Amino acid sequence: MSERKKGPIKAYNNDAFLNSKDGRTLRILAEYLEPKSRFERAKVDDTIVFMGSARTLSREQAEKKLRDAEQSGGDLEAARCALHMAGYYEAARELAFRLTQWSMQIDMNEKRFVVCTGGGPGIMEAANRGAAEAHGMNVGLTISIPIEEFDNQYVTPELAFHFTISSCASSGLRISPKQ
Repeated sequence: MSERKKGPIKAYNNDAFLNSKDGRTLRILAEYLEPKSRFERAKVDDTIVFMGSARTLSREQAEKKLRDAEQSGGDLEAARCALHMAGYYEAARELAFRLTQWSMQIDMNEKRFVVCTGGGPGIMEAANRGAAEAHGMNVGLTISIPIEEFDNQYVTPELAFHFTISSCASSGLRISPKQ
């Protein structure tokens, strides 16, 4: 049998085009449609967004930091400050827990007022943690940055979104889903 001759590459399989300046509109559209389809599958109707410091520690972490500083002669002032700031972590965790419990009573078919964060550490982790402890879904919209990347373990896996920021000389800043 003779082999079929390959035709021209399909535009949706053309990586050079998709990653070019001309393919930017498709990348942006994909960044809208792919998360939208996941929200629809999960029946997420709306969200409550938590914003806050990525550097805020949980009470457990801050207490350990203080113990370590006391034992090793470390920076006690910074450790005490971290322990004080941990109150904000715990407040965000408790608020997300309560909101999630409340929202799960509204409608059993739709996911209403789902906790949404940047998916990182600190206050974001606290909110995702509180929602997870209330046995509710929560969203993490993580952006990969060159300096660091962090996933908090409390984000609902099917609602964990990863976006990569990379520069493109021909089209300025671009954000594309991380595979």
